[in-house]
Amino acid sequence: MLERGFERFLFACRWLLAPFYAALTLALVVLLIRLLIELTHVVSHAFGSSESETILGVLALVDLTFTASLLIIVIFSGYENFVSKFDHTDHKDWPEWMGTIDFTGLKLKLVSSIVAISGIQLLKSFLDVKSYSDRDLAWLVGIHMVFVLSGLLMALTDRISAGHHEK
Repeated sequence: MLERGFERFLFACRWLLAPFYAALTLALVVLLIRLLIELTHVVSHAFGSSESETILGVLALVDLTFTASLLIIVIFSGYENFVSKFDHTDHKDWPEWMGTIDFTGLKLKLVSSIVAISGIQLLKSFLDVKSYSDRDLAWLVGIHMVFVLSGLLMALTDRISAGHHEK
């Protein structure tokens, strides 16, 4: 009886995560505001900026978009995996991936998104190479490679783990 009550309490505690996901939706609004500011900057300087400055502006928009997409993945997958399932019967445009990403898939999507965001930051710094010292560029490449290797090792670990579960 005591054990069952404690288990119900622990299970109900999953709802403590809901405010975290709500806060992440507010972070999406902040990213949207930042996107609008960046878009205004890119558009207002479209005729007076160089090609590399325009590309840097567009890459900033892509970077913000990837970050917002990462937040969406975390919000929906995290909520579905740890809090409660969505009822998507009334939504005709429900994305296929929603409801199918488990914790392993979520980790891999997160790492892939982080690698993509890091790659965009690296590309932005390469396009504006004059503004960076060799040391700064080396750090950026090193950090990016850490993200890439971490993603590869995580995927490999999950693949090995899945192989053990199948046997």
